Amino acid sequence: MVQFVHPARDDITLAGVLAALADPVRLQIVRGLLTEPACMSCTAAAPCPDIPKSTLSNHFRVLREAGLIHTTKKGVEHRNTVREADLNARFPGLLKAILKHADE
Repeated sequence: MVQFVHPARDDITLAGVLAALADPVRLQIVRGLLTEPACMSCTAAAPCPDIPKSTLSNHFRVLREAGLIHTTKKGVEHRNTVREADLNARFPGLLKAILKHADE
């Protein structure tokens, strides 16, 4: 069984969040996950279908280890959600501000 590493809320760092979101693909993944009402598979959350699976897997690992997303396994799919409540508890308004100003 696959075990995913998810840092505790108090272990999420500002540096880790900012580093993870500095990559435009990861930023788009988080943006896409936030627009969906239900958790999404890695493939469905990919901003571009041309990204190799190994690269996509690495992006999700970075997001997960930074504390931005939570991943669960359902059958053969990995389902992802943004840890919005944890992020807002640690850094109120940060995620919203980053997403709002990222394209400026």
